[in-house]
Amino acid sequence: MSDLPRKAVTRTVKLAALPLGIAGRATWGLGKRIGGKSAEIVAREIQQRTAEQLFRTLGELKGGAMKLGQALSVFESALPEEFAGPYRAALTRLQEAAPPLPAQTVHQVLAERLGSDWRDLFEEFEDKPAAAASIGQVHKAVWHDGRQVAVKVQYPGAGEALVSDLRQLSRFAGLLGPLVPGMELKPLIQEMRDRVVEELDYELEAEAQRTHADAFGDDPDVVVPDVVHQGDQVLVTEWLDGTPLSEVIADGTQEERDRAGQLLARFLFTGPARTGLLHADPHPGNFRLLTGPEGRIRLGVLDFGTVDRLPGGWPKAIGTSLRMTLEDDAEGMYGHLSAEGFVKESIELDPRAMLDYLKPIIEPIEAEEFTFTRSWLRGQASRLADPRSPAHQLGRQINLPPAYLLIHRVTLSTIGVLCQLGATVRLRGELEAWLPGFVPPE
Repeated sequence: MSDLPRKAVTRTVKLAALPLGIAGRATWGLGKRIGGKSAEIVAREIQQRTAEQLFRTLGELKGGAMKLGQALSVFESALPEEFAGPYRAALTRLQEAAPPLPAQTVHQVLAERLGSDWRDLFEEFEDKPAAAASIGQVHKAVWHDGRQVAVKVQYPGAGEALVSDLRQLSRFAGLLGPLVPGMELKPLIQEMRDRVVEELDYELEAEAQRTHADAFGDDPDVVVPDVVHQGDQVLVTEWLDGTPLSEVIADGTQEERDRAGQLLARFLFTGPARTGLLHADPHPGNFRLLTGPEGRIRLGVLDFGTVDRLPGGWPKAIGTSLRMTLEDDAEGMYGHLSAEGFVKESIELDPRAMLDYLKPIIEPIEAEEFTFTRSWLRGQASRLADPRSPAHQLGRQINLPPAYLLIHRVTLSTIGVLCQLGATVRLRGELEAWLPGFVPPE
């Protein structure tokens, strides 16, 4: 992976830009010039081929570029519908699939990390991986005590490759800017690079998972599998059956979608308060729907390799700013965000304009419940990305403090998943219960 040419990464970034419509007009023009087929058919065929090429390229890279693919798979809801369709299936596959390591290589890693007698630790071990991700793959097995387990094996050289991929992607941050209007991507990619060491350290991941498993051990809604064994580049946890959230997105009933969305929001806001940690990789591949006692649907949570440490829970500044925005307190909201560093000292903005910028974004918490839809997210993305709109101009002047980078990314990703689900969620109630500063002081 580390010797992949820069051309491969460049091609990945260009492909990633296609769904945003950068190449869309060219595609339609090409369709009009080809005889025998309508422009619409030709465009769809080209987009489908591009989508498959995107999947292959990102999948082969495995590292930073695959992380980009996973982010795109979450935010495809924001793409114009005429471009999103052909990319949806290919991008969704990136959430749980990647070209696997050969069995012989897996056995070699296990022998190096667990000892030459590693097979004695298992009653059964499936050579075919159950899932593959950016830095490792997961195998289903039976531990020597009879428990079904998931064995996470890190790719050899994954660390060097991931750092290299992210370094390459940072050079193309300007091209990726339209994905997240109002936010500089170079600091975001740098933040991801800074966390590579943590994600590669399975001891830290095991500690974070144990903390969550203890905190949610008796929870009626959330299930976190226990850690069984942790070694260098090998992590063994209890196996978690259930329906992947990606399947709920594709074929779930509305009841399942609403339940999944509510539980996802609940986990997002309760986690930091109960553990001091924020699960920072909320793509659908990391969640399962489980049927518990008496038919109760619960949310299973996987992969704690990336977490944000919030020892005091969610920052009170977030709740206070949201409350002031809901109360139409433009001056208070502006002063509070300025004090937190969201407005650069060298810039003075109109508080009312900032309130108008934020109001549509926080629409999901104005009512008791809100239905997240792709069309709503597309509308927000269009409003923020259109260079002619006041929101776009103001968004370019807002600063995102480094301490909020990961929180911002997790929140956006969660909203993307909720829109993919099309879930009706009582989000305001979760904020009132778990977000400091959101409820007015008495």
